[in-house]
Amino acid sequence: MTVYMVERDLPGITLEQLGGAQKAAIDTSQQFTTAGKPVRYIRSTYVPGEARVMCLFEAPNAQRVKEVNEAAQIPFNRIVEALDLTPKES
Repeated sequence: MTVYMVERDLPGITLEQLGGAQKAAIDTSQQFTTAGKPVRYIRSTYVPGEARVMCLFEAPNAQRVKEVNEAAQIPFNRIVEALDLTPKES
């Protein structure tokens, strides 16, 4: 599957709300996967000074990632294919 980055501008979001959004992304991804529509939430990075969040998902296509974010009711600006360059642990 391909990795996609979801960009979000969330001005005024609190850390508690951010945690809730992350939980919604995780739970909704799991619900989709259980329903036979595989998608995996990987992680999020928050830039507080810009109120910007970048979330990584793994899915067969960007449409699946869009559907998950819409179902979770988490606003986003765009979804783009990305490369996750995190080193593998040996």
